[in-house]
Amino acid sequence: MEIKGELALRKRQVLIFFVLLGLSQAGPESVRYFVAEETEVGSFVANLARDLGLGVEELSSREARVVSDDNEKHLQLDLLTGDLLLNEKLDREELCGSTEPCVLHFQMVLENPLQFFRAELHVKDINDHSPMFLDKQILIKISESTSIGATFLMESAQDLDVGTNSLQNYTISPNSHFYIKIRDNGDGKLYPELVLDRALDHEEESELTLTLTALDGGSPPRSGTTLVLIKVLDINDNAPQFAQRLYEVHVLEDTPVGAWIITIFANDLDAGNYGKISYTFLHASEDIRKTFEINPVSGEVHLRSCLDFEVIQFYTINIQATDGGGLSEECTLLVKVIDINDNPPEVTISSFTKSIPENASETLVALFSVRDQDAGDNGRMVCSIQDELPFFLKPTFKNFFTLVSEKALDRETRSEYNITITVTDLGTPRLKTQHNLTVTVSDVNDNAPAFSQAAYTLRVRENNSPALHIGSVSATDRDSGANAQVTYSLLPPQDPQLPLASLVSINADTGQLFALRSLDFEALRAFEFRVGAADRGSPALSSQALVRVLVVDDNDNAPFVLYPLQNGSAPCTELVPRAAEAGYLVTKVVAVDGDSGQNAWLSYQLLKATEPGLFGVWAHSGEVRTARLLSERDAVKHRLVVLVKDNGEPPLSASVTLHVLLVDGFSQPYLPLPDAAAAEARADPLTVYLVVALASVSSLFLFSVLVFVAVRLCRRSRAASAGGCSVAEGPFPGHLVDVSGAGTLSHSYQYEVCLTEGLGSNEFKFLKPIIPSLPVPDTGRNIGVNKNFRNSFGFNIQ
Repeated sequence: MEIKGELALRKRQVLIFFVLLGLSQAGPESVRYFVAEETEVGSFVANLARDLGLGVEELSSREARVVSDDNEKHLQLDLLTGDLLLNEKLDREELCGSTEPCVLHFQMVLENPLQFFRAELHVKDINDHSPMFLDKQILIKISESTSIGATFLMESAQDLDVGTNSLQNYTISPNSHFYIKIRDNGDGKLYPELVLDRALDHEEESELTLTLTALDGGSPPRSGTTLVLIKVLDINDNAPQFAQRLYEVHVLEDTPVGAWIITIFANDLDAGNYGKISYTFLHASEDIRKTFEINPVSGEVHLRSCLDFEVIQFYTINIQATDGGGLSEECTLLVKVIDINDNPPEVTISSFTKSIPENASETLVALFSVRDQDAGDNGRMVCSIQDELPFFLKPTFKNFFTLVSEKALDRETRSEYNITITVTDLGTPRLKTQHNLTVTVSDVNDNAPAFSQAAYTLRVRENNSPALHIGSVSATDRDSGANAQVTYSLLPPQDPQLPLASLVSINADTGQLFALRSLDFEALRAFEFRVGAADRGSPALSSQALVRVLVVDDNDNAPFVLYPLQNGSAPCTELVPRAAEAGYLVTKVVAVDGDSGQNAWLSYQLLKATEPGLFGVWAHSGEVRTARLLSERDAVKHRLVVLVKDNGEPPLSASVTLHVLLVDGFSQPYLPLPDAAAAEARADPLTVYLVVALASVSSLFLFSVLVFVAVRLCRRSRAASAGGCSVAEGPFPGHLVDVSGAGTLSHSYQYEVCLTEGLGSNEFKFLKPIIPSLPVPDTGRNIGVNKNFRNSFGFNIQ
């Protein structure tokens, strides 16, 4: 059973046999083309149609395309001419580094039938980089006892070009002590060595500054310079010695930054400063300096940046140990990067058909390639899809696969397939990449659009701004593609009097409805129309829906007073007999409001009156009635301002002015002469206010004096009989207050104060006015008290 299960598993997986597929389906031997780096985009490389013996028409019909091994679009194929053109500027140093020759492999893929042609593009180097020293200054310490012919290692220059354009020579500025010797270690690089030609004398010259120049072999040649600072030291006869000339260490590529790599140790037999050793990198490239760092005192090498096996597999580092006397020795550190499975497989889709006819079988759905940047088992891959789908994978050439339908599909059973391409490597732990493809089955137009509801009711507040979005209709179509694209339109109204084109419009794509102009509730309260939805199939199918628009009232009409009329003519005067009872109906204010609902609910209130408290207005009916009995002291003419306010938000209002004339009878002439009415209208209201204020102050003063006198008199007459009341005695004038000159009272009054005796609070019992002409008796007399004024005070005018 286990053997059968394993065989079934192997049948479901598609293995990549790069070599066998390459031998069986590859075209003829690879064709080579050459192009110089930095060539302009669109430059001609070759004519693939002529080189491969193909017709130009065949390139288009077979959907020819160029696919690079690194999945980068360096080249493009002109299907009209068959010319192979550059799609971007090529930088040889960026593409290949120091590798020579620089070769970019690519294939031309043809379909119907599927065919591959391999080719190579050789990128030729140009002299576009100058030699460059990584250090602006090289410090060399030389003992004065150094013998003639001694050599001193110096940092070499870096030149990214290759071949004859690379570094070819070094020169030193003219001097009497040194010359340059070039050393070739057989690795293709030139290293400058400074050779002592004449003995040094520390006492004569302790420091020299020279210029080291590096030249390449280009035409014209490029150069780079650095300063060489030479310090002449005292005698140091022992150079540092390393324990071994070559150190080798293996480091995992996921080693964290700052981790310790190795400790390099050198010994010097000298003592003191000559025995102190400092460690530095020698001839180190920029990549080495960015990746590693060495402690100059301890010789510990630490990781400075992350390692990547896919970029660099090993580092060769030259380490120089220099003592305090300037003598140095070098060793080599070989750091090998160990690959880990840190790169998941990559899937590149070359072509993809999103929609497949439901009646087609064995249709090419997708062409894709896979790759893994890791090495060994970490880079080996297995490709598969789900088992239950009517599709299968077919290996083609090298790392290319095709996704093909297995049989004819049925859209009514299933209209969409989600295919997951899973690529898993064989590393530890295993990494996988999944790429999802969605394939739809094409359909015919057999479904009409359907509205979400048969009728829509929209409410729009009146006085809206033009182009206001008032609502939306929505229809869906079960078909797909163009058959499901719904277009909305307004259908001709059934009422020919309805100006639908000037009222609303519809967005043909979204179904949004817009009011074209401001609506007025008072003019048009509701209207309805039909909306059509049609798809874009062939033939097109459509459906309809009813839309009813209700205009919502807004409080935009202030109340209008019908009676009394306010047309600027002679005011209407209402007559009220002085004998009228309280609640007598004077008149009724009649007003209307053009709005509806609570916006038309009207309320009335008395805003201003000549004599407040005499008249009142019923809030809901607008009836003006008397609030109390009329008296002779009430003015003859009254002016009332009634405010009519609606219940909207914000409320609007109007006011009306009523003129009321008090008459003794309806036979009494009441209309004043024009001159008298004009004179009264011109009366200064300030005079009236001053008179009222003067009368109020005088009354308050009189009341205070009477209270004071009453208290004093009651204290003196405590011996009198209980319940009695005595007339005030003392040097009081004949009359207490005379305000006849103010015009508010017609007679002078004298008040008699009576206080109840036998009470601790000395409360007022009553006050009674006395005519000043009457004599004041010397003895007290009792005055009858009204029961309604017991334990209170009041005024009674005789």
